[in-house]
Amino acid sequence: MRIAVTGGAGYIGSHTCTLLLAAGHDVLIIDNFNNSKSDVLDRIEKVAGVRPRINQTDITQADALSAVFSDYRPDAVLHFAGLKAVGEAVENPLEYYRVNVGGSVSLFQAMENVGCNKIVFSSSATVYGDPDQVPIVENHPLRPTNPYGQSKRYVEKILEDWGQANSNLAAVNLRYFNPFGAHPTALLGENPQGIPNNLMPYVAQVATGQAAELLVFGDDYDTPDGTGVRDYIHVMDLAAAHLKALDLTVRKAGVKAINVGTGNGYSVMQMINAFKRASNREIPYRVVDRRPGDIAECVADPSFAFELLGWKSELGLERMCADAWSYQNSLK
Repeated sequence: MRIAVTGGAGYIGSHTCTLLLAAGHDVLIIDNFNNSKSDVLDRIEKVAGVRPRINQTDITQADALSAVFSDYRPDAVLHFAGLKAVGEAVENPLEYYRVNVGGSVSLFQAMENVGCNKIVFSSSATVYGDPDQVPIVENHPLRPTNPYGQSKRYVEKILEDWGQANSNLAAVNLRYFNPFGAHPTALLGENPQGIPNNLMPYVAQVATGQAAELLVFGDDYDTPDGTGVRDYIHVMDLAAAHLKALDLTVRKAGVKAINVGTGNGYSVMQMINAFKRASNREIPYRVVDRRPGDIAECVADPSFAFELLGWKSELGLERMCADAWSYQNSLK
């Protein structure tokens, strides 16, 4: 298939592209390199043995995006592009709606113009908000607590409405929990520009000495050790879920939402200790106030993913930490 991958040079997108290329798909990455680097294309080629095509277009540039689609005419789209930090979204909601929602509408219009009806969308567990119970199932009420989660929910709703109007649309909203880890070759991993917004890249930077200490946002949650609990999933497991979701769009029309997690929750302190074991480094940290929009606990019920996609996570916490540490060492 001809697959357009928005944000394909980013963390999750690049790992997924290696699997798409290895499976024989023709891949066009569409990325503005806002939070990624162009050398990732060399790394993808080293891993997959094939170099993806690249078009440096911003998804918010509707006319330019339509021109790309008119030229490439993809069979399907994997949509990773977007802004992704909860704290930043609270401070700058308009930018998150402009990029995540407005950019997605531009993308869907470009798809419709060329008759492309298959899409896998990077949604988020933040659409659930503060859950009534964990683990969370897909029919849990959707009530995001921050603009980032709200932007993901809006895009899901747009796809649902588009599906009502277009019976040929096959869309899968993958609700990610917390991706972590790196490619086993250590050629690909998460290397955010500036101070990371997510916990584990921040932990990794402290372990390597790039950052002096880790800020732990709150230790007074109703959890076993007071710090927030999340479901962490290896990025390669997450990438594999995208290929399964792509297969589903080929088999069946309609719009589906699917959790992508492990079903296991780990606290901030547990994650710090796990990375200390993997790196054999101290992780200095300091507890500060909670961040607006954060919640106590978020853990997936992944059973629907197994039922519908035949997918389940295979790589555990120790492997996530070991692979992430190998990647950090490769950067040095």
